[in-house]
Amino acid sequence: MLKFLLFVILVAIAVYLTVRVIQRRGIAPTPRRKSAPPRVVGPDDDPDFLRDLDRKRKHPEDPET
Repeated sequence: MLKFLLFVILVAIAVYLTVRVIQRRGIAPTPRRKSAPPRVVGPDDDPDFLRDLDRKRKHPEDPET
């Protein structure tokens, strides 16, 4: 029983070390997503809209441009 347990431990260590070597060398690289520039989804995400809204709230007498 002790020999079997020792064999299982050695196999587990070998598998672990093999996986670590593969990860370090980049043989099986993980796919990386290219990050797209942030885009305006709605008016609450648009800085120009928010700036104009804030200006209209602070100075309601200004004519619209």
